[in-house]
Amino acid sequence: MQINWIAFTPGPALLGGIILGIASSLFILLHGRILGISGIIAGLLSPRFGDVHWRLILLLGMLSAPFWAAILFDFHTEVVIDADWFAIILAGVLVGFGANYGSGCTSGHGICGLSRLSPRSLVATFTFMAAGFFTVFVIRHVLGF
Repeated sequence: MQINWIAFTPGPALLGGIILGIASSLFILLHGRILGISGIIAGLLSPRFGDVHWRLILLLGMLSAPFWAAILFDFHTEVVIDADWFAIILAGVLVGFGANYGSGCTSGHGICGLSRLSPRSLVATFTFMAAGFFTVFVIRHVLGF
C-alpha cells in the first residue's frame, strides 16, 4: 500500500476535525442534544411538531458545505468511488442497520460520545472501527476486489 502524497491533506482534515469538535460542543451546550447524524435524520423520518426546522437546516448546511468551500476557499476535490451501485446501496443499508442496532452512528458515538467519556460510545466506536477494518481486509485481501 502506498500513500498518495498528492491527495494527502492534513491541513483541511485537521481544520475539519476542529470545526466538528466546536460544532458538536456548541450543539450540546446550546441545545442539550448530541450531534449524531443518524439521530438527526431519523427525527426527520418520524417528525414531531417543532422539531423539523433545525434538523432540515443542519442537513442543508452539511449538504451545501462542499459548495461553499469551493466558492469561498477555492477548495475543490475529485470524488472517485471505486464500486458499483449495488455495492454502494448495500453498504448504505448495512451502515444504516448498524447505526440503528448500535443506537447511534460514528458521529454520535465517535465524536460526541467519546468526548463525554461514555463507555458505551467507546465500545460502539471500537466495534465500528473493527468491523470496518475486517470488512476492508476481507474484501481487498481475501476476495481480491
